[in-house]
Order: sequence, then structure tokens, then C-alpha cells
Amino acid sequence: MSFKLGDSVLVIDENLSGVIKKVSGNTISIETTDGFLLDFQSDELVINKAGSTFTRELFSKTTISDVVSEKEQPSKRKQVKTRAKDRYEPTLEIDLHINQLVKSSKGMSKHDILTLQLDTAKRQLDFAIRKRIQKIVFIHGVGEGVLKVELEYLFGRYNNVKFYEANYQKYGLGATEVYIYQNVIPN
Repeated sequence: MSFKLGDSVLVIDENLSGVIKKVSGNTISIETTDGFLLDFQSDELVINKAGSTFTRELFSKTTISDVVSEKEQPSKRKQVKTRAKDRYEPTLEIDLHINQLVKSSKGMSKHDILTLQLDTAKRQLDFAIRKRIQKIVFIHGVGEGVLKVELEYLFGRYNNVKFYEANYQKYGLGATEVYIYQNVIPN
């Protein structure tokens, strides 16, 4: 499209119009109706021929009431889809870090702390079995691995549980997931 000084133009994709004041190659300077001098590329402008069919078609289909009614229409609610993997995420998480179990571990020996953590794990596992909770995650942390080994020994004494590393992305290395088989008759 060929632009000349004095042409009235509209800016594509913006609510701006003005008069061409300078043409320098592909760069066109326009003075807006507010008196600002702005530079645009020629492909960003169209000639505004007052009363032309282009201008009428461009703006006649859009009235304020059309825009308002479009904005006021309720948008369809998006249904939240849960991935199959997420549906079977553990329903119970037990954090065995000592600071989660007691207000202060001051004065407790390592043996006392380990005993409390194991008692808590056993009590929560028995609770889950009674309440028919299928999955539990025991968060034990990494540390020296003593608690993890003791938990594996504890879980191994149950004939209706299977245990494995919990989801690495969610818990890192410091958690064990326990799956409880529900239809096993306790001995």
C-alpha cells in the first residue's frame, strides 16, 4: 500500500488513528488525534478513507452493546480432569520427623527418638488398616537411613502390606509408600 503525506490512517490492532507527517522508507510517522508523533511500519497501518466500505465494515459490526454483552456472557466452567495416576495418590501422609511429633526433642536420646517414630508409624499403620485406608506415605527423611531400615523391618512383619519408595518428584528420597491389601483376613 502506498502512503502519502497528509493521508489519514488507522493503526491495525490498536485503537489509534492519525495523519501521516513523514514517510521514511518502510517507517511512517503519524500524528495522532491527541497530538503525539508515533512511528509505525507500513504493514501496521491502513488508509482511513472516511465513509469507505472498509471502515464501515470494520466498525459497524462492533457496537458497545455487542462488546458488553459478549463480555457479560458466562463462560463455560472447565471441568477439572484428574489424571488416573492422581486418583490413586496416597490419602494419608505421616511425617515422622521428630519436630513434627513432639514440641521439643531436647533431652531425648537417639534411641528414644527412634522408638517414638516407630511407635507412631505402627500406630498409624494399624489405624489405616482398621479404617480401610489403602495407601499411606511415611515421610522419614534421608539422614543416616536407620529409620528407613527399621520401618522396612516393621512393614515386613505385616502380611497384608507392600511398601516401596514414594513418588520421587513429590517427596524426594526420604519417603516410603505403603499399600495395604484390604481383603486379607488378619491373623
